[in-house]
Amino acid sequence: MAAFLTVERMESPVESADDLAKQTKIEYGVVKDGATMTFFKKSKVSTFEKMWAFMSSKQNTALVKSNEEGIQRVLKSDYALLMESTTIDYVVRRNCNLTRVGGQIDSKGYGIGTPMGSPYRDKVTIAILSILEDGRLHMLKEKWWSGNACVDDERRETGPLGIQNLGGIFIVLAAGLVLSVFVAVGEFIYKLRKTAEREQRSFCSAMAEEIRLSFTCERRVKHKPQPPVMVKTDAVINMHTFNDRRLPGKDNMTCGTGMTPVFP
Repeated sequence: MAAFLTVERMESPVESADDLAKQTKIEYGVVKDGATMTFFKKSKVSTFEKMWAFMSSKQNTALVKSNEEGIQRVLKSDYALLMESTTIDYVVRRNCNLTRVGGQIDSKGYGIGTPMGSPYRDKVTIAILSILEDGRLHMLKEKWWSGNACVDDERRETGPLGIQNLGGIFIVLAAGLVLSVFVAVGEFIYKLRKTAEREQRSFCSAMAEEIRLSFTCERRVKHKPQPPVMVKTDAVINMHTFNDRRLPGKDNMTCGTGMTPVFP
């Protein structure tokens, strides 16, 4: 048996059975001696045990005699009624002031009882499986469960998002893409300038080599700046001016060799 929460159509902090069990502002209950009550009474889950302890301690107010009585309490007070999901779907499609909160607490199927050994058991089972497989059972539910405008409201709320709802996402994505391109180009130019200065090369030659390496998948070879080349001069002659007074036996002209730096 599937059990849901039925509360008034309003902004509610209750979104699940756990939320309902943790609060005390909204009272909740089930139909007395119903299948949902039996589920909570026999459950060994701590949350459901806590909920049953709350409901059993307030049987005069938490338990109702019928679904109709519980629905009226939901409409008139802060009360949540736990019911079978099929019944809740039928009710909320006909009363826009009601809504379903939370997911399935438990799930069980419906069946048709027949006497032991009845020849109709297998025939009924095969017929139900047949209309279930070809979608006729779903069509029948939509036909008899569909109600007033609340169904249209529900479909509008849960309909797929259109392009107008996603336009902002694409704008942000495009802006981020353009910004990332500018950042990447700026970083590329900055690194090329640093490389050109370090290797004492022109910016254009560094860019050309970087593009070539990108297409050929080769590794960059760092170019070191070439040091000055020392060229030996054969005869650097320092001519001394002959003095008017020359020392006898001495020659004032000296010759020698030196190193002259020549830059390539």
